[in-house]
Parts: sequence; C-alpha cells; structure tokens
Amino acid sequence: QVQLVESGGGLVQAGGSLRLSCAVSGRAFMGYAMAWFRQAPGKEREFVAVCSWSGGPTRYADSVKGRFTASVDNVKNAVYLQMNALKPDDTARYYCAAGGHSDNLYAALTTYDFWGQGTQVTVSS
Repeated sequence: QVQLVESGGGLVQAGGSLRLSCAVSGRAFMGYAMAWFRQAPGKEREFVAVCSWSGGPTRYADSVKGRFTASVDNVKNAVYLQMNALKPDDTARYYCAAGGHSDNLYAALTTYDFWGQGTQVTVSS
C-alpha cells in the first residue's frame, strides 16, 4: 500500500503561482511513477503531469506545458507540482497518484493504483 497526502492548494489570482506537495509513504513507493491529475466540477479527471523517482522522463499535458513543473524529492519522500502563470481554466481539485511506469499509458487513470484525497486550486480572473 502507498499513502498519498496532498497539500498546498488555495485561491490565487490569474497569473499567480502555487506549489502543490504530495507526501508519500508506504511499501516500495519509489518503484512507482508519480502523477498529478485534476478534476474540475462537471468534468472528467484529466492528466496533468507524471514524473519518476529514478530520473525518468517527466511528461506534461499540452494545456500545462511550459507553465507547470513536476518534481520529486527522494530525501523528503515528496512529489511537487509547481504551477506558474495560472489561468482560471486551471481551477480544479488536484490529485496525486502512484502507479506503474508506462510510455504509452502514463496519462490514463487506470495506470494508477493509489490516489490521494486531492487539494483544491481556485484561480480567479
């Protein structure tokens, strides 16, 4: 089992920045890929970014590329999502997830076995 606890969400004006954190614990979690997803009201949960404890490629959704940066801290056992140039369309609940490594299915919900409870991000215009 892997436990994931997100924090760092809040209310920010358009153009601002936030950094989300995901505290990770449990068995063999460093063998998993770590991803961020988000879900806006009335919409499906969508992929944001995925990264690796072992230095593998970090991938992003086109909608956040160049604005968001996902990273891991092997000492603090944490995953981060630095979000810059935020837009109202970024408003959503953001979830941290852990799952298998996949070159083709990294954006699929079903790739991930463990999920946090999420943290709310609201961007005002």
